[in-house]
Amino acid sequence: MRKIVEQAVVTLDGVTSTPQNWVVPNWDDEYQNASSDVLFAADALLYGRRSYEDHAEVWPTMEEGYGDYAVRMNSIPKYVASRTLRETKWNATLIVGDVAEEVAKLKEQPGGNILKVGTGGELSRTLLEHRLVDEYLFWLFPTIAGSGYRLYDGIDTTHLNLVDVKRLSSGILGLTYSLK
Repeated sequence: MRKIVEQAVVTLDGVTSTPQNWVVPNWDDEYQNASSDVLFAADALLYGRRSYEDHAEVWPTMEEGYGDYAVRMNSIPKYVASRTLRETKWNATLIVGDVAEEVAKLKEQPGGNILKVGTGGELSRTLLEHRLVDEYLFWLFPTIAGSGYRLYDGIDTTHLNLVDVKRLSSGILGLTYSLK
């Protein structure tokens, strides 16, 4: 059975929105390599509509600057959960019907990890509510954003088990959790 890994970048005050404003100062080779390890351990990406549309706009043009990482982002199969999107363009399959049921079917297929890309949103809540995520990887950035969208705002209390901690020299912590 495949494993779903949800990866998110988050500030010390829990903000996940507009990461371009606070991720860049800490994005170094060490973080890039750690992030690449996660991407290359997956053989499929899982998106909500908004994150998919954002990535589909930029990643196809980034192979020159991001090398193998961008090639992987562009070539790996993608699955997109959306009620409004009618077609995909970036090596992606639209999830139609009951998202939790369809994602559970994806997990049953042979293959490697499925990396859930994008932070928060309805898809993250659905996956959490149906206990479909096997690991949560939170890249905790040494930043206080002060305002913005917070991951899992409004969700019921959920307890997690700490599985691993990666400490990067930039101060970023990679915190891996599983559900209790």
